[in-house]
Amino acid sequence: QVQLVESGGGLVQTGGSLRLSCAISGHTFDFYKMGWFRQAPGKERRLVAAINWGAEGSFYVDSVKDRFTISKDNANNMVYLQMDSLKPEDTAAYYCAAQVGYGYEYKYWGQGTQVTVSS
Repeated sequence: QVQLVESGGGLVQTGGSLRLSCAISGHTFDFYKMGWFRQAPGKERRLVAAINWGAEGSFYVDSVKDRFTISKDNANNMVYLQMDSLKPEDTAAYYCAAQVGYGYEYKYWGQGTQVTVSS
């Protein structure tokens, strides 16, 4: 059984930094890509960044490029999201998720961690 557990959220001032972690337990042999999503109150959950699990390559939405960095540790089944130069509009619940094949939906999800950026 696959479980994803996020940690590292909190309250930070504008311009500050946070590092989110996603701990993966269970099998990962069928993982294709890992993603970080976020959902603000009253808004849809949206992809923020993604990284190939078994290969190189990553993706960022324009709003976080040059501020956020996604990374992974395959040996320890961890995924990270380093968030710098945080803005109030980054306030949201952040979720990590696992995609199990090219073109497939993200199948496994964590419970989320709250990030709040004060102005």
